[in-house]
This record gives sequence, structure tokens and C-alpha cells, in this order.
Amino acid sequence: MSELLNNPLIATVLIFSLIAFGEWVSIITRARIPMLLTAMVSFLILSWTGIFPEDIMDRSQFAVLGSILIGPAIVHMGTLIPLSILRSQYKAVLIALSGLVVSGVLVLSIITFVFSYETAVAGIGPISGGVVALLITQEKLTEIGLSALVVIPALIVAFQGVLGMPLALNFMRRYAKKIVEGIDNGTFSPMKGATIGESISGAKKQGPLKSSTTIKLFLVFVVGAVGVILGEVTGIHYSLWCLGLGIVSVKFGILESESLNRANSFTLTMIGIIFVVIGTMADVSPGQVIDNLPAILSILLLGTFGIALGGFVGSKLVKWDPLKGMPVALTALFGFPGDYILCEEVSRSTARNEKEEKMIFDELLTPMLIGGFTTVTVASVIIAGILIQTL
Repeated sequence: MSELLNNPLIATVLIFSLIAFGEWVSIITRARIPMLLTAMVSFLILSWTGIFPEDIMDRSQFAVLGSILIGPAIVHMGTLIPLSILRSQYKAVLIALSGLVVSGVLVLSIITFVFSYETAVAGIGPISGGVVALLITQEKLTEIGLSALVVIPALIVAFQGVLGMPLALNFMRRYAKKIVEGIDNGTFSPMKGATIGESISGAKKQGPLKSSTTIKLFLVFVVGAVGVILGEVTGIHYSLWCLGLGIVSVKFGILESESLNRANSFTLTMIGIIFVVIGTMADVSPGQVIDNLPAILSILLLGTFGIALGGFVGSKLVKWDPLKGMPVALTALFGFPGDYILCEEVSRSTARNEKEEKMIFDELLTPMLIGGFTTVTVASVIIAGILIQTL
């Protein structure tokens, strides 16, 4: 069996099976158990029990490809941002940012005092978003010799959805009941402003050199490489350059929106990056997990409370119902597709007919998606990219 595992394809399939299993669990639990949580915990158990050899990730070699794909993936995230929608839905953007600000202040102040500044920074980027912020953080921690802390951002990303989704679901259901009451008494007025669907239908379907997916993918890599070069030259983390260049490239027609999707490469890119994330756990021992568990739980609880509190304050400032605004801020903990699934579930379970279901769904969906864009796609990368440079 050991000889078979020397084959890169077989080693890759075994690790990939954990990701596929995690995806299956996520689907049947309607995203309540995140895919990354299942995959990472399974990998740790199999590694600690000796079922997987310690160097299975090295034997696979797929994580090497994943590390190359981080820059292009961040460029792709920049091409996802619908600037026209961000402008029209500025209240949702402000609420999402309020959640991150309050959460960041709480985590930086309290975690630094109780544990250490390095521990606080290790958790603050990932609690603000997802996998890319995790990778930025882990990369720097390893570089400066704090590899013992890599378990903190990894497990925060793995567990944050478990806290965030039920909390957001509770607020959304209570708000949906208010919508139904408003429909009954004639006080409900649908949200004004452009929607995600309108933005997509009105977007340009084709871009430069549109005939070849190979050229589309090449251009994404070129922009990513430019971002990495600028990061080396300026000292500003390459993730910030890649994100900004992705946004600008769509504006000037160099790349299309949803660039990796258009190049038929998004799924493989994300699988490669997840291999990198799982690979960072290869040297984590049970003792390290136990030692860092108090910090991980503290960051999760403080961060979640801070995001919800910031969402409440932001909602009051822009004159939104907090039951509508707090879930928008909480998208930082789960992002897409969790935000979409929650909107579906709430509208279906609360509405009394198809017309009401559509009204509730339309009212919830756009601000929730914008919350995810703002936190997971943009702000978490910026926060992680800036704070990690202070270590």
C-alpha cells in the first residue's frame, strides 16, 4: 500500500476524496457543516492515526499547483465585484464593514491582551472572510517562523460557518415574518435599487480575445504575475495588488467578469487552493490543536459577537431593521453559497404562497450577496494583507 501511495495520482485521489466527502456533507446539511471543516478534520484524524503517511501531501504534488494558483484566484475575486451594485447597495456595504470594524477592534484588543498580538493577527483576517485570507495569514506565519500558530486561522475558517449560519438564519426568519406582516397590512415596500440579477443580465457577455479559453486563462495568470511582481517591488502584499488589478482589468476590458469561470478553470483552481489549505495542517500535532484551542474559541466567539454587534450598529446608522442588517454583516462567516442557501430556505419556510416566497427572496438576496462580496471577497483580503505585514 505504501508503494502505491508513492504514485502522485493515487495520493491526490485520496486527499481529493476528503474534499469530495466534505462537499457531500455540506450539500446534505444545506451548508450547515462547511466542506472545509469536514475535509480538514478528516485529514487530521487520518494523519494522526497513521492511516495517511506524514508526507502524503508531498507525494501528491497537487498542492504545488495550488500554491501557484493563489495569485490568479485573487485576481478572479477582483473580477467578481459588481461595482455598480456596490454603489447602489451602499447601505449593505456599510453594514458589512461595520461588522468587520467592531469585530476587528474586539479581537485585536482583547486577544492581544489575553494571548498575544501574533495570535490576534492570526485570527482576525480569517474571521473576516474565507480561504484566501487564511492562505495569506498562514503563508506569513510560516515565513516568520510562527508555524505553530497556523492551526489558528485554519480551524477558525473551518468552524466559523457553524456559528454564523444558525445565527444569521434566526435573524432572517424573524425579519421574514415581519415582511409577511407588512404584506398583510400593506406597509411592506420592496427594496429599491439594482439587484444582482439585473447586474448580471446587463453585464457584457464577452471580452477581449473571447474565442479562446486558453488565452483567457493566460491573461488571468499574467495579471496575477504582475500583482506578485508589484508585491515584491513595493513591499505591499501581493494579494492587495492582485485584487486591485482584477477590478481594474475588468474596467479596462483586459479581463472579463468572473474570469476563471469564463476560462472554465474555477473549480480546478479552488480544489488546488484547498489542497494548499489542507497541506498547511500536515505538520500540526494534537498537542498544538489543544494548546491553541482556547485562543481559537475566544477568537470565534469574540469575532462573531463583534460582527453581529457591528451589524446592529451599522443597521441603526443607515436606518435598516437590525434583523435585516445583522445577517448581512454575518456573511463574513460563511459567504457564498451559504448566503444564497439561507435566502432560499427562509423564503420557502416563511412564505404562504409562491408570490410571497419571491418577494421575501428578492428582499433578502441582494444585500446578503453584497455582504459576502464586501467581506469575504474584498475586505478580508485587505485586512489580512495589511495586518500580516505588521508581524
